[in-house]
Amino acid sequence: MRIAQGFASLVRCGKLPPALREVRLTYLWVALGGALGSMARFWLTGTVAEFTGLRFPWGTLLINVLGSFVIGLVAGLTLGPERLGWHPDVRIFVMTGLCGGFTTFSAFSLQTVELVQSGEVAFAGVYAVASVVLCVAWAWAGVLLGRP
Repeated sequence: MRIAQGFASLVRCGKLPPALREVRLTYLWVALGGALGSMARFWLTGTVAEFTGLRFPWGTLLINVLGSFVIGLVAGLTLGPERLGWHPDVRIFVMTGLCGGFTTFSAFSLQTVELVQSGEVAFAGVYAVASVVLCVAWAWAGVLLGRP
């Protein structure tokens, strides 16, 4: 409790060490990006459903594809040598915040691509199949557990 009170007093009086201020700002960027991504997902899902109906989740599919493209594009443009020199907070804002709020499928897609690029094709296949099967199974289990 004393540690938390001491930290809070440092924040209030502006004496937070620069490294902690940067970490705090990074979390703010993630939160802002996540909020914007979530709002975009909500809007796009509803807009697509107005045109296509609710029989098939076209909006969610579109969101997953778009989010996967954006996270892959940003990774390709900014990660690695001879790439655009974006500030880490900008990458975090887009990749973790926006894409994370818009879709979590984008991170799964990028990680699968990275496994393939590193020559771990079998692991990529196992990861892709296991992610889909396990996530659907556990979502189903959650639904069943949540039923009265």
